[in-house]
Parts: sequence; structure tokens; C-alpha cells
Amino acid sequence: MEKLTDDARKLLQRPVHGWAATVRPDGSLHSTVVWVDVDGDDVIFNTAVGRAKERHLRANPQVSVSVLDPEDAFHLVSVSGVARLELEGADRVIDGLAKKYLGVDTYPYRQPGEQRITVRVTPEKVIFNPGG
Repeated sequence: MEKLTDDARKLLQRPVHGWAATVRPDGSLHSTVVWVDVDGDDVIFNTAVGRAKERHLRANPQVSVSVLDPEDAFHLVSVSGVARLELEGADRVIDGLAKKYLGVDTYPYRQPGEQRITVRVTPEKVIFNPGG
């Protein structure tokens, strides 16, 4: 297991969009843009139960989450590991991400009947480049 450096953590804490790569049932990769943050030593993002990311991670929990600094194409962090899916506290997490990325207190895109789920990734492999 690898740890995030303070500089990698700072990049993940900025309101910079990331992307998450999951494995489809046929073995091909699925990559989507996500809001990310850090919780302790873990990288977190959030989705809704039933979406492709959640379904893929239930079948194969391998995941990679990456962030690229839009101001420096060489400043990046990529974290790979095994996802843990958490229902408890997921609404609080998506509201926190909405605050970080949109400046609002409550996630405005919630759909009726939607159940949120947090994806927690403890880093097994970290690639960090401090940029130029």
C-alpha cells in the first residue's frame, strides 16, 4: 500500500474534476468524470446506486482515480486500488462535493428515489507528478 504525499493530497483537495476508471463485465475499461476528494488516507467519489460505476465496482472493485491540474499538464495524481462502497453517509459526501465544486450546500442534481453511494479507494499505487 502506498500513501498520498501532502502535495498529491492538496491537488485532490482542489475543485478539479477527476476521472474514475472501472472494469466492465467484458473486461474493457469504463472511464467517467467524477468529483473527488480526500478523506483521511483515502480518495473518495460518489455516484448513485444502479449507475455503471457502481455496478462495475460490485462485480470487480479494481478502480483508478486521476486528477490533472488544468493549469499545468504535468501536475497530476493517479491513485489505484480496491473500491469499498459505502451507503452510510453518502448523502453527506455528495453534499460536501457539491459545496466544493459548485459552492452550494446541497447537491442540486439529486433525482427522486435516487440512493447515493460513496466509493472509497485506499491507495495501493500512487503516481504523482509535481508539475513544471
